[in-house]
Amino acid sequence: MQLLRALRVSQAPCIAFAGAGGKTTALFQIARQFKQPVIVTATTHLGTWQIPLADQHITASSPDNLAGVRFDGVTLVTSPLRQDNRTDGVSQDTLFRLRAEAKEHNIPLLIEADGARQKPLKAPAAHEPVIPDFVDTVVVIAGLSGLGKPLTDETVHRPETFAKLSGLKIGEAITSDALMRLLTHPDGGLKNIPPQARQIVLLNQADTPELQSIGGKMANALLGKFNSVICGTLEPLNLQTLEHTAGIILAAGESKRFGRPKQLLDWRGQPFVRVAAQAALDVGLFPVIVVTGSHADEVEAALRGLPVKAVMNEDWQNGQGSSIRKGVQSLPPETGSAIFLLADQPQIRADVIRALAAHHATELYPIVAPLVLNERRANPVLFDRVTFPDLLTLSGDVGGRAIFDKHRVEYLPWHDDRLLLDVDKPEDYRRLVEDDTL
Repeated sequence: MQLLRALRVSQAPCIAFAGAGGKTTALFQIARQFKQPVIVTATTHLGTWQIPLADQHITASSPDNLAGVRFDGVTLVTSPLRQDNRTDGVSQDTLFRLRAEAKEHNIPLLIEADGARQKPLKAPAAHEPVIPDFVDTVVVIAGLSGLGKPLTDETVHRPETFAKLSGLKIGEAITSDALMRLLTHPDGGLKNIPPQARQIVLLNQADTPELQSIGGKMANALLGKFNSVICGTLEPLNLQTLEHTAGIILAAGESKRFGRPKQLLDWRGQPFVRVAAQAALDVGLFPVIVVTGSHADEVEAALRGLPVKAVMNEDWQNGQGSSIRKGVQSLPPETGSAIFLLADQPQIRADVIRALAAHHATELYPIVAPLVLNERRANPVLFDRVTFPDLLTLSGDVGGRAIFDKHRVEYLPWHDDRLLLDVDKPEDYRRLVEDDTL
């Protein structure tokens, strides 16, 4: 997956990059992925070795130096070169002029906001990172190749500050827990990020299965502070975007044909709806939302003690579409995707839910659905946030399949036809209870 796609940015964003372990690589990689001119600049020191990465280089000691400039390809704007083969950050006036040019011509503006001396990890100095208030996205980068190595200046830029913020001592091995403390510290990874900006962590250099596993575990904790976590390698390109995946359990139906509320049927000593909610929680879906309607009080009682949110669909009699809308409307704004589960399918296991979320993370597919025997689509189905506006238009007794023709559907082969079973009639329930393979 391209880094540009992983970041979920607009066609003309203003992005600041901070941290260490691939910052320049990330910045210019994204710049090359736009199909339009891009402006690149720096608010702190820049090494002259970075200049050839751009198509054209402009030195600007003041905004006047930008008069008449034509921004073609990747244009790098810096202050004049110093004798030590570095540049200072551009002036504030020049920076605001670049922002004005970018807005007027709908050009992406990418800003390197601190330096790291090419180390995999760093802690910010007192004046860093220099992030303008107008940026809409901040990418904080950390190189996982630094994990397990001693906390010294060979691996970490400003190791003393890193030690203070992470709780480690100089010379101790750098752990993932220590790195997370650094990244989530207000004077560390969260420092100087404007309130309105999206906050993203890029865990780069995860070039072994072990580091990829560590990165995935770190993401679960980092998502409490950041909008998303991207984990993998920039060279070669192998990235996954990890975001909050919600679980939405549709449990509003009357079960008129069945004769009693299916949400409350017993499955191995637990009500159906509680089993579904527990499966969603077990794989780390967040938040887990249960849409109720008919029999709402009994359904909520069946969920007592679970960290789920029950939302009442007052319009439940108008069909499943209204419950889908209610579930999507209840999602937090940072939600990246949602997996819809049916309350009458307690046999859905954690492995398929986990597989849907993992497959989605590789390319941010709009829709991911399991495909079972004879190429039949089954439940549950994952919907990326790009589909949420269309899900909010559903009405009547239709499900998410009504928007399949509007978005790419990625099918995940799954050799388990039990995903096709739902409880519509009493004989379905008997089959479910009697089938000891479920």
